[in-house]
Amino acid sequence: MMTNLLLGLTTMLLCLTLQLVLLLAAMRYYRRHAFLITTPTFAGGLAVVGGVMLLLVLGNLGQIAIWSTLFLRLGEFARFDAAFYHSAVNFATLGYGDVVMSAKHRLLGPLESVNGVLMIGISTAALMGTMQDAIGKTLQARKNPDDQ
Repeated sequence: MMTNLLLGLTTMLLCLTLQLVLLLAAMRYYRRHAFLITTPTFAGGLAVVGGVMLLLVLGNLGQIAIWSTLFLRLGEFARFDAAFYHSAVNFATLGYGDVVMSAKHRLLGPLESVNGVLMIGISTAALMGTMQDAIGKTLQARKNPDDQ
């Protein structure tokens, strides 16, 4: 059990690092494309928020792949696609239960679910902040079209 906890917590820290890297990339992307949201149309804001969302989703998919790789290395799965599917179900906390790991490593499933809840929460918060800022700036541009 302690080995699984150590493996799980280490993997969670690795995932947090990846999440932070992609979050910083999303923030940088938003800053570089901020000029698109200072227009009175929502199309620019949609493009910017969409780009931020894609970067955050890539971070989550990367984390699923990290967990998948761990499951492969532990011998829980023979193929990456099966490990990735199982990992995605855990990460998203769907909990289908159609694919189960051995009793030896089953504690890693709930640990990945905790990781997924936290990391998807970070992604959601970042996306909401981006969306609120973009909508606010677009609405401000609609009020003052001469300030462009």
